[in-house]
Amino acid sequence: MSPVHGDHTGQNGNVRSLETTVGTLFEIGEDSDVMRFRDRPRPVNVERKRSVDERSISELSNIGSPCRRSCFLGSPRPSSYYESHPMVADAWETLRRSVVHFRGQPVGTLAAVDHSVEELNYDQVFVRDFVPSALAFLMNREDEIVKNFLLKTLRLQSWEKIVDQFKLGEGVMPASFKVLHDPVRNFETITADFGESAIGRVAPVDSGFWWIILLRAYTKSTGDTSLSEMPECQNGIRLILSLCLSEGFDTFPTLLCADGCCMIDRRMGVYGYPIEIQALFFMALRCALVLLKQDNVGKEFVKRITDRLHALSYHMRSYFWLDLKQLNDIYRYKTEEYSHTAVNKFNVMPDSLPDWVFDFMPSRGGYFIGNVSPARMDFRWFCLGNCVAILSSLATPEQASAIMDLIESRWEELVGEMPLKICYPAIENHEWRIVTGCDPKNTRWSYHNGGSWPVLLWLLTAACIKTGRPQIARRAIELAESRLSKDSWPEYYDGKLGRYMGKQARKFQTWSIAGYLVAKMMLEDPSHLGMISLEEDKQMKPLVKRSASWSS
Repeated sequence: MSPVHGDHTGQNGNVRSLETTVGTLFEIGEDSDVMRFRDRPRPVNVERKRSVDERSISELSNIGSPCRRSCFLGSPRPSSYYESHPMVADAWETLRRSVVHFRGQPVGTLAAVDHSVEELNYDQVFVRDFVPSALAFLMNREDEIVKNFLLKTLRLQSWEKIVDQFKLGEGVMPASFKVLHDPVRNFETITADFGESAIGRVAPVDSGFWWIILLRAYTKSTGDTSLSEMPECQNGIRLILSLCLSEGFDTFPTLLCADGCCMIDRRMGVYGYPIEIQALFFMALRCALVLLKQDNVGKEFVKRITDRLHALSYHMRSYFWLDLKQLNDIYRYKTEEYSHTAVNKFNVMPDSLPDWVFDFMPSRGGYFIGNVSPARMDFRWFCLGNCVAILSSLATPEQASAIMDLIESRWEELVGEMPLKICYPAIENHEWRIVTGCDPKNTRWSYHNGGSWPVLLWLLTAACIKTGRPQIARRAIELAESRLSKDSWPEYYDGKLGRYMGKQARKFQTWSIAGYLVAKMMLEDPSHLGMISLEEDKQMKPLVKRSASWSS
């Protein structure tokens, strides 16, 4: 693995802190604005108001700051609870061992704490990996580590980011960061990776979206709006959005991305307009709409966000959605159509439909496919994108219900013996060689290529609760409980059914642990769902064809 560049200047892969220009390493001093903010009293307003999630985009465009409310208040769990739930106790103990401190303050969790193998970059704090950890701490009323993480990554965003003499966008958030300790000087510094050390050198498109989503979750959980209202946070949100809302040659409202820019961070044929990024983009836009202050600059962004949300929701619900009727329509498509009356707008060739999709599609059910671009549709199922589509209300209630129908109908394929398949089906043989470049880690039914990832359990549970299907989540959690702790919390499982521990899976993988805890806590107290779920906006309902899977 390449070293992570931080405060040192080099010719290639150089990431310099702005502070280094004045001769200091990256640090937050005792007298800094951020440190002073940490000690401010936290305002909590418990006045009963209609949730911001229940308001339409149109309403939000015309109001001031979102309402403040205190959520999920209560007393810590008694020790007797952990005595009767030993796996939960083990999970919390292991999670706390992964906590990273910077100058005495908790700032995140390591990706994994497995000392039996080379650490590579698993000894870093990843933005996407920390999200389930953050949710677990918030649900357990431990919000300090989440606040510190949000502030620390916000500060890292301000760094000048240069990779091979090319300067990255100002709003790019890091994929990860690492705390370094100098035992001689007894001094700690932070280095960050913005993609210059990643597989394929791809910047993390999802990091900024997860940061906005987590900021909203923190605000929703604690009732503390003072963090999101900080000028630094407001500017951070705007910088992230500026990267996504800039004008260009695009004819679609979706985001064009490179392979390896998200959870699937290796070459897996997800370049173009992957569902994971589009769903996270949609959710981050909706969260930003709530978080942005209604000042002169904020109002301009609200207008741009609102316009993009309407276009994005229509595009995704119309062109990414697949059910039995839509599949049959594509099967009968004509090609080489011109003019505005074209039905096959992307000129998709019916002969390109994979054989497996006809057997995979149930009579009742549907999902958002992996990718849509000119003459190309990726029909693979991707779990994260579909679950986030439900939580963000990118999926209409009917579509969300259809996704749940699909999961129930195709339980053996999508869940098997260990939840959950990151994507389905696996690619193999000649297609695997072409798509992955013969990647030995992404062989069929392994890792990103159809592997089973326990971290996805929290997303499934949240989607199940939102759609009124908690029994699906309960069944999946029981499957995970049969092996996860005994197997030392592995990163992923291999095999068509997820029966075997991944061939290169790290043990004590932090987000496997946190994902289980979040799923358990949400199932026990569904009110936790509020911090990660957004209600449907009635203003964004497009004319989507009704399918048999939606009929009662």
